[in-house]
Amino acid sequence: MKQYQVVIAKLQAKAREDEETLTDLLNERALTGWLYESATPLTANRLLIVFVRQA
Repeated sequence: MKQYQVVIAKLQAKAREDEETLTDLLNERALTGWLYESATPLTANRLLIVFVRQA
């Protein structure tokens, strides 16, 4: 069975800060066993990111 985790990331519209935010988020989840599944833009400054792992 798979578990899913959804995160809504707020972006700052500043490339370097947004890159650091997303990199930190992906690294934090990877350390706890979550794998990136997909991302969908919700608005111009919000991104819905889905992570998955085996239960």
